[in-house]
Amino acid sequence: GTRTCAKLYDKSDPYYENCCKGAELSLEPGADLPYLPSNWANTVSSLVVAPRCELTVWSRQGKAGKTRKFSAGTYPRLEEYRRGILGNWSNAISALYCRCS
Repeated sequence: GTRTCAKLYDKSDPYYENCCKGAELSLEPGADLPYLPSNWANTVSSLVVAPRCELTVWSRQGKAGKTRKFSAGTYPRLEEYRRGILGNWSNAISALYCRCS
């Protein structure tokens, strides 16, 4: 089957075992989205990155603004990851690139 590079979700939960519910956007290795679909821009609240993969995200369309790399793992609450001085990464992803080794 097709490998998955990462999965993005529109909900987060302070209880980690409830991680990653709601609508799901599945990314294949090599997925390159400088412009997320309109229903996904600024809605991602949790994500999972597959083993040996890396997800790079940007806070603005066209891969502009702040950027961050997420290595393999589960990120149930993007609120916990800083974006600049006051911001965080929940509902802040507007562009992304996912790659696997």
